[in-house]
Amino acid sequence: MKIYLASASPRRKELLKQVGISFKVVPSMVEEMVTKEMPNEVVEELSYQKAVDVCGRLAGEGKEDFVVIGADTVVSAWGKILGKPVDKTDAARMLKELQGGSHQVYTGVTLAWKYKDMPPMYATFSECTDVTMYAMTDEEIQRYVDSGEPMDKAGAYAIQGLCAAHIQGICGDYNNVVGLPVGRLCQELKRRGLV
Repeated sequence: MKIYLASASPRRKELLKQVGISFKVVPSMVEEMVTKEMPNEVVEELSYQKAVDVCGRLAGEGKEDFVVIGADTVVSAWGKILGKPVDKTDAARMLKELQGGSHQVYTGVTLAWKYKDMPPMYATFSECTDVTMYAMTDEEIQRYVDSGEPMDKAGAYAIQGLCAAHIQGICGDYNNVVGLPVGRLCQELKRRGLV
């Protein structure tokens, strides 16, 4: 069964390679629409939209016996969802909110698979990981923002990058924070006979 990743995220690509999954990248082109409020529901909704978009395009091209992996990640702190920062000021604001406390990282994953002459099937789940950061000075925050690393990351930080210097601990799946809970993903694929 061919596997397609509905994301151009280099982190998600790296995680899939790390666990030995062969796949092709077909990024979703869907305009994301959020109708939910709870972080786990938001990421599940967005991952579903991405998977459905790519699944529909592949089926329209006559492809069969494939599975699409759609994913979306957000950070949630103090009841607010933090997506990707719009600029450096926004990144600094997010980091100030996160430093010196704990927050949650949610990743939603949707599997969309299609066999010959059958309608597509879907399964969606999400994972949550608690992350605790050390207190950061304004200078440390500015230096990190100036590195450019926070700019395309949910919550304005990369746990696997320079920000590792400010991570006190996590409770849950580390890979989930990076952008894809590959352990759970592999189990869900296996349970459905998709790998």
